[in-house]
Amino acid sequence: MKKNSLLIVFLIFSLLYVYVGIVYVSAENSRISETLSRFGSTGSEVSQIQSRLKNWGYYQGAIDGVYGSQTVAAVKYFQRANGLTIDGIAGDATLAAMGITSNSNAAGTNSSNVNLLARLINGEARGEPYTGMVAVGAVVLNRVASSKFPSTVAGVIYQSGAFDAVSDGQINLTPSQQAYNAARDALNGWDPSGGAIYYFNPATATNKWIWSRPMTITIGKHRFCK
Repeated sequence: MKKNSLLIVFLIFSLLYVYVGIVYVSAENSRISETLSRFGSTGSEVSQIQSRLKNWGYYQGAIDGVYGSQTVAAVKYFQRANGLTIDGIAGDATLAAMGITSNSNAAGTNSSNVNLLARLINGEARGEPYTGMVAVGAVVLNRVASSKFPSTVAGVIYQSGAFDAVSDGQINLTPSQQAYNAARDALNGWDPSGGAIYYFNPATATNKWIWSRPMTITIGKHRFCK
């Protein structure tokens, strides 16, 4: 009788252990599914992904918050164009490149902006005077503040055809410490560009329209204008 009682107690504890394990795994899978957008996902994060990819010319479908085959194809297109792992999944690296943070944490967003802006500055103004590097960062932020451009750092940087460093892949190079410093200075409000929203190199520019823009200042090889 005593052995039977012990066996029953053992079975009860075993069942409880298995139940707790199932609940934990289910909760963990739920947490992961909420923070990792992939085929079959739905919600506001998916809508953000679709909206940004559509603004940048990668996605042609409806902004419906459903991560379907069109969204997968658009994410792969974006990943391929920006040197990311091409898996069609909007994981941390892909979301960061889009300027989206899963937890909507302000500190995380700021960190993402610093990293992305530093990469852009490194690709566009490497070898330029430090003031010119900050000015390039300021142009990005001036565009963010303008109604003529996307309203986020990532949106401005990844707007189709906006920056050569994105088109030729130099944005994926590891930024120098100087580029990080310039990004932080620009984000903190320093604008050596004089409010410019464009810049170009007069020695290599072939676009006639850019020459018509009012100049604010020339720093190094770059002419800044509005």
